[in-house]
Amino acid sequence: MSGYRAHGPDAPAESLLTMLAVVAICVLAAGYGRGVHELWYRRGAGAVLPAWRVGAFGAGVLVVLAADHGPVHTLAESSFAGHMTQHMLLLLVAGPLLAAGAAGLPLSLAAPAPLRRLLARCRAAPPVRRLRRPTTYALLAGAAQIVALWFWHLPRPYVAAVDRPVVHYAEHLCLLGTAWLFWAPVLGTARHRPPAPVTVLLLVGTMLPASALGAVLTFAPEPVYPVRVLGPDPLTDQQLAGLLMWAPMDVVVLVVALSVFLRWLLRMAGDRPDGPPAAPVARPVEAGSEGMAR
Repeated sequence: MSGYRAHGPDAPAESLLTMLAVVAICVLAAGYGRGVHELWYRRGAGAVLPAWRVGAFGAGVLVVLAADHGPVHTLAESSFAGHMTQHMLLLLVAGPLLAAGAAGLPLSLAAPAPLRRLLARCRAAPPVRRLRRPTTYALLAGAAQIVALWFWHLPRPYVAAVDRPVVHYAEHLCLLGTAWLFWAPVLGTARHRPPAPVTVLLLVGTMLPASALGAVLTFAPEPVYPVRVLGPDPLTDQQLAGLLMWAPMDVVVLVVALSVFLRWLLRMAGDRPDGPPAAPVARPVEAGSEGMAR
């Protein structure tokens, strides 16, 4: 992820970190592609991992690159609102797309055999198996995203990310990683999803602290951060950044939560009969047949 306002002696470090970040993203994409090729070669194209999930992962990689380079990066170097735009792209676009890609199996297949065996032993360990239970994992991932979001928007960590390219890269990696982990039980494969009510509570429970942080930034009577890390109009820049966090986060999370809730209701309706069994209808007895019966 690109450095933020790195000038003078920090410029070489920013260039090196940018190159390393691009290489790391390319290695991740190449590993995923190799795993998908191996999987489809064994099972057939589209088997196990549908094509739309592969496309989602590729789109997520492109969003990560777009968030840290080009116009978005230029905007982030001049304002807090631009920096917040980067964060929302990572949290609400790149993270969900990467999670929808269900990268666990492809990346495992792309790993060397000794590493695959090590990962298998780790997954089979009792503590890890308990943590991998869908509900437990979802709650821990939601808590991790809340902590990361609040921590990196406190004044001291944010200023450190502005002043030091290494810290800024760590900030973006932390936000992207927690978003990926958070959205995995929501958009990943069905066997890794918690029950629908847990998912809805997870989404709403994660949205509320983010909304509170956005409200603090929006309604603060004066800048929370040093003026030097804000735009030409510091208070307006901070308020716009708060709205960029508040509104998109609420809209995306509420839409997904409503979708999960409605799908759950439809499944419940499909599993139940339409109503109580109908009473048997008495057939009319014809006069002739009544006499014959006697």
